[in-house]
Amino acid sequence: MRLPIDPHADPARRAWVPCPGCDDARGCATCAGRRTCAEHWRYLLASKGPVVHLQCPGCTHMWTLNTRPGVAGRTSCP
Repeated sequence: MRLPIDPHADPARRAWVPCPGCDDARGCATCAGRRTCAEHWRYLLASKGPVVHLQCPGCTHMWTLNTRPGVAGRTSCP
């Protein structure tokens, strides 16, 4: 089941991290070079310190990511 895009999602607030739902950036040279890609970005819905809440515009998967170095922290949202 695909979720709708969050009503608070703003294309001006973006993040460039791999989507654990669809992995759509696999094989993209720009993403592999860790540069900002015009196609494979995520909505940055909210953040609190190093924890960010994201949504993929392609597959609409939502997840939370702790960006603190050394902390494993990907969690899918229900």
